[in-house]
This record gives sequence, structure tokens and C-alpha cells, in this order.
Amino acid sequence: MNKETKLRIHNITAKAALKFGSEAWALKKRQEQRLEAAQMKFLRHLLGITKLDKEKNQCIRGKSGVQNIVKEIKQYQKKWLQHVQRMDRKRLPRQALKYRPEGRRNIGRPKKRWRDQFHFED
Repeated sequence: MNKETKLRIHNITAKAALKFGSEAWALKKRQEQRLEAAQMKFLRHLLGITKLDKEKNQCIRGKSGVQNIVKEIKQYQKKWLQHVQRMDRKRLPRQALKYRPEGRRNIGRPKKRWRDQFHFED
């Protein structure tokens, strides 16, 4: 198989599997690293590059013409946020976005929430 065919397969299967359900993720640093590592492993295999070749990830992405998976997921999440904000106020996703629970949070470092990734007005 040639490189273009393999890239199409990557875009249809591997990338879709990595991005599945990502509109609702609150990405942590470790998760971002693992997603990027999975993508780079596939691209290295596709281009026939080993880790011993010491090629930088940016060079490999440039050769294959693929964008960083984490950036794609963040763009996808922003598009989803805009979609939810355009929804009618009675729709459940819009209500969930605007929901503010009563009471106090647990002691310790707060969990990362989906809405904390974006800066927007209620």
C-alpha cells in the first residue's frame, strides 16, 4: 500500500477511534500525552521511521501532513460548545452546560471540569 492510502485508513479508522466521544472529555495532561503517543506510533509505523532515528514529532507530522490529535480534539470541543450554546434553552445539553450545583465541593484539589477548559459567558 502506498502512503496516501495508509493516511486515508488512519483518518478513517485510527483517528476516529481516538476522537470518539471527545466532545465530553476534560483532557488532562497525561491523557493528552497518551493520545499524542498513540498517534505518533501509528505515523512512525506508516512512514517506516523508528525511535532510533531520533526524528522529532513535528518533522514526522510534516512528512505525513497530519495535525496533532490533541489540537483536533480541542477544536472539536470548541465546535461542540458553540453548537450547545446555539441550542434552545429547554434542551438538555444546554441545561447541563448552565447547571450550577448547590453545596460545597470536596476538600482537596478540585477535579478538572469540562467547562474549565473554555472561557465563555453564561
